[in-house]
Amino acid sequence: MDLPNLQTVLPPAPLPFAHDNYLWWLPNRDTGPVLVDPGEAAPVLARFGDGPAPCAILLTHHHGDHIGGVPALLAHWPEIEVFAPHDARIPHASRRVAAGDVLQAGDYRFEVIEVHGHTRSHVAYYGHGLLFCGDALFSLGCGRMFEGDAPTMLASLERLAALPADTQVCCAHEYTLANAAFARTVMPHNAALAARMEAAKVQRQANQPTLPVPLSSELESNPFLRLDDAEVRAAIAAHQGQPATSRIEAFACLRGWKDDFRA
Repeated sequence: MDLPNLQTVLPPAPLPFAHDNYLWWLPNRDTGPVLVDPGEAAPVLARFGDGPAPCAILLTHHHGDHIGGVPALLAHWPEIEVFAPHDARIPHASRRVAAGDVLQAGDYRFEVIEVHGHTRSHVAYYGHGLLFCGDALFSLGCGRMFEGDAPTMLASLERLAALPADTQVCCAHEYTLANAAFARTVMPHNAALAARMEAAKVQRQANQPTLPVPLSSELESNPFLRLDDAEVRAAIAAHQGQPATSRIEAFACLRGWKDDFRA
């Protein structure tokens, strides 16, 4: 990754919609904003509808709560450039992107990172110290493997975990407290996780987002990024009745455990 870690004009901001979704926007100096995963058009039109057209839309994967607002936004602003992975289930792309591609969107340059596993074509966008990772990596969790397997998903998470520790993780759902309950079951003695949980409770009680979050915090408190941690391995061994023999087996066990977890 040789993209400069430049400061953005303003911090990225989430626009909430539906039950727990966020779409993200980035301001530009001379054009409309960059939008990431606009699953609904209404919050974008309410915020920007009377202004200049967004300069670009970045889409991470094909699920409706990430692309559902694109047709209405293109009807309002036909000139928007739409970046999306190579997937026919995303019909509105003006440019297809794949791993290693670099794109320019207004003031921003992003590198495309392949993060398959949640879906077979999921990508993330990284640049300027920001990571827009859709449903691949969550605050204190990761996405379900709807179209991938454990080796694929783990490799995707390892790519993200290798980014600079000060990267700001901008994921697409407000899942922090829900994920924290599971993470606490796996890592009951993790002090960084306990602090994250308390901070997130205060933020949510004030109706504030818990995102973005520094990658460094995820590395300290997200069990899916701590597969070599002794406490995580002990929890996995206790859950499945025997130690995991590899990181892939540990991840598969942890993800399956989370799939069935109820707080």
